Amino acid sequence: MPRPVHFEIHATDPERAVEFYTAVFGWKFERWGDVPYWVIDTGEGNGINGGLVPRQGPPPAADAPVHGMVNTIAVDDLDAVIATAEASGGTVALPKQYMPTVGHLAYYKDPDGNIFGILQPDPPADA
Repeated sequence: MPRPVHFEIHATDPERAVEFYTAVFGWKFERWGDVPYWVIDTGEGNGINGGLVPRQGPPPAADAPVHGMVNTIAVDDLDAVIATAEASGGTVALPKQYMPTVGHLAYYKDPDGNIFGILQPDPPADA
C-alpha cells in the first residue's frame, strides 16, 4: 500500500521557518547546495523526513480554509510543545482536544500560516 515518504513546508521566509521548526520540534535543517531548498531531518523513529522551500505567492490568509495536506507530529508532551510553538510565533488553529482511543490533539499555524497537527498519543492499551 502506498504511504507518505516525504513532506514539504512552503515558507515566505525560510530562515524564520527553520528557526520555528527547530525550536518547536528540534528538527535539523541543511541547505541543499546552492539551491533554495532545505532538507529536514526529523530524527530517528517511524516518521518521515522532508524539505523546506521558498513559497511561490502569498502566504495563506488568516481566515483561509485548509488548502493542503495537514501533517500531524507525535510528541511526548503536548502542553510543552504548544507552549514552545506559541512562544516561537505559532498560533492556535484548533485548540487542544481529546480524541478517545487516540490521544490529545491540537492544530497550530506556523508563522507563515501553514497548519500542522500535534498529537500526544494515548499509551497502548496493554501498557
